[in-house]
Amino acid sequence: MPSTTQTAQEWKPSINPWIMVIPVMLSVFIYVLDGTIGNVALPYMAGSFSATRDESMWILTSYLIAAGIVIPAVDFFSKVFGRKNFFIISIMMFTIASMLCGLAKNIEFMIFARVLQGFGGGGILPISQAIMIESFPKEQRGLAMSVFGMGVILAPIIGPVLGGWITDNWTWPWIFFINVPFGCTAALLSHKLVEDPPYAKRQKNVKIDVRGFIYLTIWLVTLQTVLDKGNNDDWFGAVWIRWTFSISVIACILFFHSQLTNKHSLIDLSVFKDKNFSAGTIIQVVIQAVLYASLVILPQFLQSMMGYTAFLSGATMMPRGFGSMLAMCMTATLSNKIDNRFLVMAGLSLIGGSTLVFGTLNLQISNMNIAIPNFFMGMGMGLAMVPIMNLSVDTLKNEQMTNATGIQNLLKNIGSAVGTSLVATMLTRFAQVHQYMMVGKTSELNPAFIERVQSTAGALAGYAEQSVAQYMAQYSMYGQLVKQSNLWAFIDSFRVFGALTLAVIPLLLLMKKVKKNNQ
Repeated sequence: MPSTTQTAQEWKPSINPWIMVIPVMLSVFIYVLDGTIGNVALPYMAGSFSATRDESMWILTSYLIAAGIVIPAVDFFSKVFGRKNFFIISIMMFTIASMLCGLAKNIEFMIFARVLQGFGGGGILPISQAIMIESFPKEQRGLAMSVFGMGVILAPIIGPVLGGWITDNWTWPWIFFINVPFGCTAALLSHKLVEDPPYAKRQKNVKIDVRGFIYLTIWLVTLQTVLDKGNNDDWFGAVWIRWTFSISVIACILFFHSQLTNKHSLIDLSVFKDKNFSAGTIIQVVIQAVLYASLVILPQFLQSMMGYTAFLSGATMMPRGFGSMLAMCMTATLSNKIDNRFLVMAGLSLIGGSTLVFGTLNLQISNMNIAIPNFFMGMGMGLAMVPIMNLSVDTLKNEQMTNATGIQNLLKNIGSAVGTSLVATMLTRFAQVHQYMMVGKTSELNPAFIERVQSTAGALAGYAEQSVAQYMAQYSMYGQLVKQSNLWAFIDSFRVFGALTLAVIPLLLLMKKVKKNNQ
């Protein structure tokens, strides 16, 4: 009787794996799309729910955190239901939750629906990645993962464009309603076309690490609460923030301790002994954080500082999509011919460089100043994402894939949520710092300030009394100060994420070159 490893290596699907790709990629696309499609519609949703900008950020981050909670349990649920069945259940739960999101009438119900949507979507990405890797022979994995990477990279880029168009031309609930027909189609085609390998079928007497699951839930929920609410309550200046953060740290330690000591743990941490997997996972987390942070910060900059509409701010992401598609074609052609580490290095350099270019923006820019860096950032995403996914798992066995991809997607989801929350905090804090630095210049001891106020007051004197014109002139100067402070906050945030991307490039030196079977 062959061993599990042997069976895993010999298994091949009975149908053409490229046909199997259709429902898999459709489900991946709608899941990843929903991570960013609401970005440009966030002000409209906040207005509908009478919520603040900070409160509305929960609409984005609750989705990512809920998915992160489910991801480590994907291997367990796959064994209980069978991986194919759990994949279909995940798609249907995601689809039903999407309808509930569109029907939401208040912020509380919307967050509940987004959490449910995240629970449903949490199983889609790791299972899809495992299916794509296992269904193709090693010599075709580069091309298969290029297709997978195209969905993972293009969907969050298309999200703001599609979300902006729908918001401007219809209403924001339709950004969720459009998932329903596609979700139903993906579930039906998955039932017809997707197959389970022997080691992914339903198993009996499967046990779950209940304590580990509880620790994980407490860790992620408290962490996200601190990240989303900390800025409003002066971070560790607030007692409840200190307590919540302490609980988060303790739960995190207990979770990883339980995974190392429990025989039936949620995740198998032994995969981190593989240097390729460890280094590749860290790089992917950083890429994910930068990707989602940039997809939040850039539309906000264009809408709040430049006066763009929701659709126009989303449309500025289109060059990034073109850059990604070009890079995908290059990756599919070159991945089996050159060392993939060079592709990742080039990609990270482009991401970091283009993000630093965004850190030179001002309020007199043209559309080309946004389009060109976006194009090169898209190229960087395409060149880095797919090769690093291949490099990180190519040294693992097939039966380790579901666990490994689950761990990666858990950490990538945390990276996405942290990046999204962190950028909101950075914008607020950096704006306060720059306003504090600049307000000292607005005094009667500064001749330039006095001259500007008097000039503005003189221009307004024909429309109001002198005292009123003087007040209006000072108010106008303060408005410009706030605007400049916010501009510098955006600039500093871009620079931080650009530097972070360049800082992980040395990790590639820890990774081994993977030899292809056809080389």
